[in-house]
Amino acid sequence: MTHVWAIVFALLLDRIFADPRRFHPVCWIGQMIAYMDRRLNKGKWRKEKGVFTLFVVFTFTFVISYGVITVAYQLSHLFGIFIEAIIIFVSIAPTSLAKAAYDVLDPLKRGDIEEARKNVGMIVGRDTKTLQKEGIVRACVETVAENTSDGVTAPLFYAFLGGGALAMLYRAVNTCDSMLGYKNDRYAQFGWASARLDDILNYLPARLTAFVMLFVHRANKQAWKLLFRDARNHPSPNSGWCEAAMAALLGVQLGGVNTYKGVVSVRPTIGDASIPLMFMHIEQAVAVMKRTTVAFTIGGSLFVFACTWS
Repeated sequence: MTHVWAIVFALLLDRIFADPRRFHPVCWIGQMIAYMDRRLNKGKWRKEKGVFTLFVVFTFTFVISYGVITVAYQLSHLFGIFIEAIIIFVSIAPTSLAKAAYDVLDPLKRGDIEEARKNVGMIVGRDTKTLQKEGIVRACVETVAENTSDGVTAPLFYAFLGGGALAMLYRAVNTCDSMLGYKNDRYAQFGWASARLDDILNYLPARLTAFVMLFVHRANKQAWKLLFRDARNHPSPNSGWCEAAMAALLGVQLGGVNTYKGVVSVRPTIGDASIPLMFMHIEQAVAVMKRTTVAFTIGGSLFVFACTWS
């Protein structure tokens, strides 16, 4: 039960403060990962060293978070909820995700395509210097869709399941994947464990998020059919679910051709191009993310209450 109050307070903190740029625990996690990457990602046994790095990072994060929360609850129940809320708060990022999307939308509305390219390049991994308006919108919508799960509902899922410590464990694994989970010569072995565990931890949250997206927006049968048709048209076993749900709701087509460090990547498309991608779709994607966050929180809270009272 206390997890629910901590989650609600965490969402309120996120609404007020967003991600604190200074003294953010995820930045500390990133620094730890970068240090171990420099020290261990060389020579032989790279896969084993990558497993060790992942284990150290998520164990350290979980133990510290769990210890801080436990001590806080021992001092005072209300103080415990407050501290746990802060820890959950730093594991989620709905307000920051919305701001990042609007940082792309605003220059597009002004006709400043160069700034829009620059800003979207800060939230996607593809090359953005030659993207036209439709490509910028698609990149932004895809990021909002994917991070609705990765940055919002997945940590909330684990917070409902096991509180702030489990939410931070998820965030640690997700950060490892973000920094190490590349399929290139440097990280194919060292980042293997991080990528696999992130896939496992996101399996349920990604699918639940896609279902909640469609359910809360009263999607028709065609949208549900599109979800199950196109959810696997993505290199990631999980990201395609939220992108397919978003594409179905907005009536647009995502996926297709991207360029990464000059190398063209041709992927299957997701969704049907009922209408061309336009500026308004960024605003609509953010609105979908916000409503999904609220619905996911209400659903999770009701589930916890039902389990508590049964």
